[in-house]
Amino acid sequence: MASRSSCAVLGLQAFILLLYTVGRNMAEQEVENLSGLSSNPAKNIFAIRENGTTCLMAEFAAKIIVPYEVPSINEVDWDLEEAIIQLPRDTEIKGKCWNNESELHLSWLDKAYTLKLSFLKVTEFEDSTKSHGKNWKLNKIQFSYNVSERTNFKNGARPGKHTASKQHLSLMVTPIGMSYECDSPERVSLTSTDHQKIVTLLLSDVHIQPFDINSDFVYSEDYRCQTDQRKQLEESLPVILGITLGVAIVIILAVYHIHHKMTANQVQLPRDRSLYKHMG
Repeated sequence: MASRSSCAVLGLQAFILLLYTVGRNMAEQEVENLSGLSSNPAKNIFAIRENGTTCLMAEFAAKIIVPYEVPSINEVDWDLEEAIIQLPRDTEIKGKCWNNESELHLSWLDKAYTLKLSFLKVTEFEDSTKSHGKNWKLNKIQFSYNVSERTNFKNGARPGKHTASKQHLSLMVTPIGMSYECDSPERVSLTSTDHQKIVTLLLSDVHIQPFDINSDFVYSEDYRCQTDQRKQLEESLPVILGITLGVAIVIILAVYHIHHKMTANQVQLPRDRSLYKHMG
C-alpha cells in the first residue's frame, strides 16, 4: 500500500514537472527586430511581446572580440589573432518571459553566432539595516561561435565550434519597475571552451528593461549606470564651480561697493595730530 502511495506521489510530481516544462516552452513569445528604427547603424533594437503586450525591450550596440589561432609563418606553430564581430542589423531574435526570469536569444550568419542574455529578479539584503530591495540584473551571458565561418575568422584559422560564457553575474542591477540605461561602454570578459581563451563582449548605448513594462513599446523610468552618473558629475562640476566663483565675485564687489559708499560719507580725521587744533 505504501509502495502504491509513493508511486502516486512520484507520478504527480512528474506530471507537475511536465506541465511546468511545457508551460516554459509555450512561453516563447512573438518577437520583433526594430533595429531599422535606430539612427545609429551599430545599434540594435529588440522587443519580445506576450499576449499583445511588450514584456522585454532591449537596445544596444554590441561588439565581440574573439582570440583565435592561425598557422604561423613556420607552418608548424600557431599564432594568435583577434576577430572583431559586430552584431548585425539582420539578427534573428528569440526570447522568453517569465515572472522572475527572461531571456534574449540572438543569432546571425545561419546561426554561426548566437548571443544569449539571461535576466533575473533578485532580492538583495543590506547587512547594515537588514532591509532588502527588489532588483533585476543580467545574471548570465553565453556566446557561441564557429571558427569555421570565414567572414570574421580568416587566414586558415583552426576550425571548431566553441562557447564563451559567464554565469552568476550581477550586471545592470536595476530596481524593479525601472529600465537600465548606460551610454558609456561596458566590458564583460567571457571564458571560452577553446582552451579557456578570454572573449570580450563590449556593450554601449544600452537601454534594457526585461520585466514589468507598463506601456507597450515604452520604457519605464530610467536608472542610469554609475559610469554615466560619474561622467555627468564630472561634466557639470566645472559649470558649478564657475557659477559659484561668479557669485562669490559679485558678492565681494557688492560688499566693497557698500563699504566704500559708507566710508565716503564719514568725516575724514587728519592723520597729523598737529592739525587737530585747527579743527572746530
